Amino acid sequence: MSKRVGIGVVGCGSIGIRGALDHLILEDVQDQVHLAACCDPAPGRAQAAAEKYGVAAAYETEDELFADPNVDMVIICSPIGLHYQQGIKAIEAGKHIHFNKTMTVTSGEALDLIARAQAKGVHLVASPGQMLRPTNQKIREIVRGGGLGKLSWAVAGAAFGAYHENEGVRTGDSPLTNINPSWYWRKPGGGPLYDMTVYALHSLTGVLGPAKRVTAMSGIGIKTRHFKGEAYECDADDNTVILADFGDNVFAFIHGTFAGMVSEFGQPSYFGEKGQIVGTKLNGEPIDYPGKAEGLSPLQVTPHVAGKYAAHGKLGEHHVYEDTMQLVRWIREGKPSIVTADHAAHVIEIIEAGYAAAETGVTQVLKTTFTLPDDLTAAS
Repeated sequence: MSKRVGIGVVGCGSIGIRGALDHLILEDVQDQVHLAACCDPAPGRAQAAAEKYGVAAAYETEDELFADPNVDMVIICSPIGLHYQQGIKAIEAGKHIHFNKTMTVTSGEALDLIARAQAKGVHLVASPGQMLRPTNQKIREIVRGGGLGKLSWAVAGAAFGAYHENEGVRTGDSPLTNINPSWYWRKPGGGPLYDMTVYALHSLTGVLGPAKRVTAMSGIGIKTRHFKGEAYECDADDNTVILADFGDNVFAFIHGTFAGMVSEFGQPSYFGEKGQIVGTKLNGEPIDYPGKAEGLSPLQVTPHVAGKYAAHGKLGEHHVYEDTMQLVRWIREGKPSIVTADHAAHVIEIIEAGYAAAETGVTQVLKTTFTLPDDLTAAS
């Protein structure tokens, strides 16, 4: 496919704006993509987004967007609990899909979408593409090459805090600035594991490979949250700790909590008999990567943010845009992405199994798996 890819943005909320629309209007990608359509059920929001970003068509329903012949691929930017049904509809309409994290709520849903996509001949990319980062690629090389000796354990996770309540797109009164965050606190799909710990889990499993089994404890710490003077009851767990077994007596402590960080966001730490990697430092020394000397972050040297695309590195959520462009490249050039739905399904199963273990008191044996290329740099 040599023509520009027509993109449909499903959901004009925080990620739809900051991770998709803000990026896809920049001049440097106009030879590859065009904004064909956007949709959002909030009255006036899709139309406001279309007017601001020059989107060709605005709809209130995803059904209208999926029926638009000018849409070749969609970016699912809606609440996580909607992803599965929207994914089914998009696949049936023959649209390629970039899922924002997490792809679905359950691994069964993810596997079903993978099977449907294969049968229909459409491509899936599922965020977050943590293994596109050169630091994670180097960490994988060090750990797998024995640079830490026999690996003992790892730690990864994230804390909710009040991040979503304070995002700029939620503090105004217009359709594009009054976006309610309450779905992050409710089932299905709410809570810090699905929203934030997912980054660290993609990094952790990208380095160590698939986990074998998990056990956990979980509950709700903050039972009521407030936004713009209104109280919202929270029914999604926000205080979960998971112990994962990666085989060969290698274990990982994983948390999705309402407070407290013991590792860098999205960046696990690894401890072995001969050394340790804490965040992006090997035995206290920063891990080197191309662009580091120029002051660029690992996210700013991914394929579609580096070089002529540098303007994207100055915008928010450029990792989301990178994952989108991974799918665009796959459609146009036939090069599959390492940001795979199989990897996402396994991470989702870890989350799902963690909740099951906490509820039942029974260690859960994991069933899903995934593989990554040996040379991630070349494959990226």
